[in-house]
Amino acid sequence: MRKEKKNVFEMESIPQAVLMLALPSVLSMLVTVLYNMADTVFVGQTHDPYQMNAVSLATPMFTMLMAFGNLFGIGGCAFISRSLGAGQNDRVKRISSFGFWGALLLGGLATLLMTLGCDLLLPLIGADADHNIAALSQNLTAEEWARQAENCRNLEQYTRDYLFYVGLGAIPTVLSAACSHMVKGEGAAKISMTGMMIGAVTNIILDPIMILALGMGVKGAAIATTIGNSVSLLFYLGYFLKSHTILSISPAQIGMRNGIALGVLSIGIPTFCTNLLMSASNLVLNRYLNQIDVLATGGMGIAMKANMLVVFLQMGIGMGIQPLVGYHYGAGNFKKMSKIMRFSMVCTMGIGVTLTILYFIFTEPLVSIFMTADGAASAADVAIQQGYAVKMLRALMLSGPFLGLIFVCNFSLQGMGRGLSSLLLSVCRQGFVFLPILVIANATIGLNGIILAQPIADLISVVLALILAEAAKRRAERMQQSLQAKA
Repeated sequence: MRKEKKNVFEMESIPQAVLMLALPSVLSMLVTVLYNMADTVFVGQTHDPYQMNAVSLATPMFTMLMAFGNLFGIGGCAFISRSLGAGQNDRVKRISSFGFWGALLLGGLATLLMTLGCDLLLPLIGADADHNIAALSQNLTAEEWARQAENCRNLEQYTRDYLFYVGLGAIPTVLSAACSHMVKGEGAAKISMTGMMIGAVTNIILDPIMILALGMGVKGAAIATTIGNSVSLLFYLGYFLKSHTILSISPAQIGMRNGIALGVLSIGIPTFCTNLLMSASNLVLNRYLNQIDVLATGGMGIAMKANMLVVFLQMGIGMGIQPLVGYHYGAGNFKKMSKIMRFSMVCTMGIGVTLTILYFIFTEPLVSIFMTADGAASAADVAIQQGYAVKMLRALMLSGPFLGLIFVCNFSLQGMGRGLSSLLLSVCRQGFVFLPILVIANATIGLNGIILAQPIADLISVVLALILAEAAKRRAERMQQSLQAKA
């Protein structure tokens, strides 16, 4: 098995090597998108736009859980593949054990925060009923004011339920995310994909049962997610304990010295910062939208869920080639590494262009999948929310053809161990570029500016990504030339 994994890294055909490592990641991302969409679609079948809003408001906290998993998973994946390329197998065991137990610790802390500290989170994410009721317009009739106040109270309860049950599953959510990346670092991309698919399929099967058949709404969606991630974690634990993997989760193998902790965290922190800034950006975005119309928040949630297909498929290619780039970087084969990156960029642009065209043609039918009305009582609110979603989705798709270039460059930088460059790119896209644009756009243009902030930030980040990736490749080539000259 180990020989087969190493052959994936060393095969001559670049398209075949990329296909073998990236396809499982792309399929995993596709399944992730489908089960995320399934959550939203089935919540939409409750015909209650405020349950949809609850999912949108709670999304930044779920993103934080993924950030904890990626901190150790993606950092471990890159370090594992580089260590394998350098022939340092003993270090691989210490890296994987450190990653596993570090993710477990953060998952436990997240459980405490999202269950016992739920009252602290509700005002932060914009779901506090008292604050939202106080912000209601005084020009409303008594009847309309009472209706919207009740909607605010329902929104708080829906969000509270979702956070609590997702929090109960924080440990398996964080650990399964970390494990899926680490096993991919040793070339076991199929195992990574299978673990994610098992959890996703479980979630998809449970969604209609929990949300609709049992009438649990968003609470059911959260419980289904928790069970799905738990099943995924059990699969990875079986792989660690029963297969012939070189990885280890034994506490006795935990290694933090001799550069282990630094090597994992230096690469994991950029991705963690990306997720952290994504959460912060979503919090600010939701607050601005709430000030305009609470239904706009749900509309953006629908648009972002639909846009996940474009983002995650291109991200899957970047994630898939990361260990391939790391292996050839560790082996000093920079020429092949560059060819892998260029081929992957072409693939992501092909996917991006195709999906952008399809999304612009079928925007309205796609949005209608996520939210439908059930009689006159919800028809008006649903129509307004759908209108927001159509406009927002088309705006997000403006950067669709080029978005994959960011992911290829960012994951390649991580594979090369260029944590600082990866961090710079990550924080610019989700923070230093997006947040200032969002704040300025909200103050000067309003809703249209808020909607266009993300695609503008994406296009600026594409240029930065290409510059940073090219600089990293040239630096590596100069280092190799210098070593050869000394030899």
